[in-house]
Amino acid sequence: MSYLHAIILGLIQGIAEFLPISSSGHLSIAQNLFGLRVDGSQDMLFDVLLHLGTLVAVFAAYWAEIREMIVEFFQLVGDLLKGKKNKQDHQKKEIPPARRLIAMIVIGTLPLFVILPVKDFVEGLSKNTYFIGGALLVTGCLLLACDRIRKGKKNEGTAPMKDALLVGISQAIATCPGISRSGMTISAGCFCGFERKFAVRFAFLLSIPAVLGANILHIADVIETGIDPALIPVYLVGMAVAAGSGYLCIRLLKLIAEKGKFGAFSYYCWGMGALTILMSVLKTVGMLPWLS
Repeated sequence: MSYLHAIILGLIQGIAEFLPISSSGHLSIAQNLFGLRVDGSQDMLFDVLLHLGTLVAVFAAYWAEIREMIVEFFQLVGDLLKGKKNKQDHQKKEIPPARRLIAMIVIGTLPLFVILPVKDFVEGLSKNTYFIGGALLVTGCLLLACDRIRKGKKNEGTAPMKDALLVGISQAIATCPGISRSGMTISAGCFCGFERKFAVRFAFLLSIPAVLGANILHIADVIETGIDPALIPVYLVGMAVAAGSGYLCIRLLKLIAEKGKFGAFSYYCWGMGALTILMSVLKTVGMLPWLS
């Protein structure tokens, strides 16, 4: 892999991970239809580093909220160690929004465990560009529908936990390549009546345990297959590009969320989905010999 390939794939990851157009789908298209792939077992290590790069972007963009949740978590642990005060005082005490947000993220992460038994099957879909093209078409329809619904008012202080579970289920569905994770979770939040800026914030905060968990699962496989030290500098460049472009795209999506213009991405997803299916057909019949 060259530095240019690493930069291109880093840009694809950083842009498509946060804009609602599916990073996994675009990386698969780049690798399977344009030949921008890593040879052998090193695919997995580079994928892990790219996702770590976008995780750095989330921490940079939402550090204030993350810090508040960390502080609230330790306060919660302290309350549990001290034991509850009398029942009357406990009932009067209002749950802090940051503590409710922690609970929402935990509940929203639970549906991902249902995917574990079929993880290999889901990951195998990344080689099926017909599926990815169709999934992008579905993502486009979802984004257009999200743009048409009435704006909600729920936030971390008012949203019920069942809404967090529904958004978590949408995130589990979005593990399929071509289905945008951010598009699916933001849309699900809007369908549940979340305020749009909160829907975006919750979607990105919910990605933290998802990305960490996925990388932990892959690290063991990376160690088993081995690491080529010569490729590490190239991979780190791709990781840095993913982090930088990802941070800029988060800021862009915040502005888009305020105007409620998610549907603009639907046309892009439809175009890319149709192009992917067309190129897959041409590749199958041998009209794209350089990709065979």
